[in-house]
Amino acid sequence: MEGWQRAFVLHSRPYSETSLLLDLFSENEGRVRVIAKGARSKRSRLKGTLQPFTPLLARWSGKGEMKTLHTAEAMTLALPLSGRYLYCGLYVNELLSRVLGQEIPFDELFFDYLYCLQGLASATGTPEPVLRRFELAVLGHLGYGVDFLHCAGSGEPVTETMTYSYREEKGFIASLVLNQRSFTGRQLMALSDREFPDSDTLKAAKRFTRMALKPYLGGKPLKSQELFRQFTLPAGPATPSQE
Repeated sequence: MEGWQRAFVLHSRPYSETSLLLDLFSENEGRVRVIAKGARSKRSRLKGTLQPFTPLLARWSGKGEMKTLHTAEAMTLALPLSGRYLYCGLYVNELLSRVLGQEIPFDELFFDYLYCLQGLASATGTPEPVLRRFELAVLGHLGYGVDFLHCAGSGEPVTETMTYSYREEKGFIASLVLNQRSFTGRQLMALSDREFPDSDTLKAAKRFTRMALKPYLGGKPLKSQELFRQFTLPAGPATPSQE
């Protein structure tokens, strides 16, 4: 199976009358853009295979930014995402498409992505803990290192009841000022552990990842947000971090 890679489709769009232009997230090469020639034709054996959330074995080649897909096989059925979990999956795909450069290996992030999809597929309650863990993983793999457990000003360990203010590119500094950049030591400990036992720590994690991801996403809105806003739930949808 030399030359084959495990991959997922992040995004696809028509390319010419019979082909598809795909953004793949692959285990060994990161995000790769490929042309799937003839994939839209009725006789194509790829028809129905190149879908989001389907684990693939794929092979492509080419020297430019746009590769040519030779073949792809579904390793298993698509991970079953529906309702709000489907919209969260679309958000995760769009997030990766926006923040990852082309052909930069992120082999560990590939498995974080797989675990995220599996978490969404098996979730029965709020998907937010799964999303927050994945967003924190993305930030870590992008090189966005932040120490949640020590005060950036003094180097002292954070304490549960103290309040800290988030400073970009610096970290958290002890502060008596309370605003959107304020976090308690307890909330920072939860962020460090990536465990959110209650609504307080979940809301804090959402605030942090929203702020930390903003420089990578820029001012352009996420399309998955717009789709999510059109999807209403009786209990109120759990929103992706960027909403």
